[in-house]
Amino acid sequence: MTPQRVTLITLGVADLARSKSFYDALGWQATESTEGVIFYQINGLVLGLFGLGPLAHDQGRPDATLGTGAMSLAQNFTTEAEVDAAYAAALAVGATPLKAPEKVFWGGYSGYYADPDGHVWEVAMNPFWPLNKDGSLTLPTNDAD
Repeated sequence: MTPQRVTLITLGVADLARSKSFYDALGWQATESTEGVIFYQINGLVLGLFGLGPLAHDQGRPDATLGTGAMSLAQNFTTEAEVDAAYAAALAVGATPLKAPEKVFWGGYSGYYADPDGHVWEVAMNPFWPLNKDGSLTLPTNDAD
């Protein structure tokens, strides 16, 4: 088994019901939920929503103040129009706009929004990274290696 992998990303949220409603409104479908946590199956990994307090406790630091915004999650698309549509859909269901999609210095097109808990999402089209048919991303190999 390769050590270079991620199987679960967990986002700490202030209000689990509000966060579930936000992701539901984006068209996501919860795969499993238990007391205080909701899981979404996404292309070979799982995204979890977990209350901030319970997440800190589960991490063994119950008095910690968990923050957001120091990283971003991304969804890549095949066209600029798809990026614009995803950005607009997120704003329509309560996302906070951070940067409207625009052409960027590295040759692609991207924008950023924050979910109701401040978790930052990038929506992007990268012409150098073609997507697989299922929307997943496999980086092109570098022949120089």
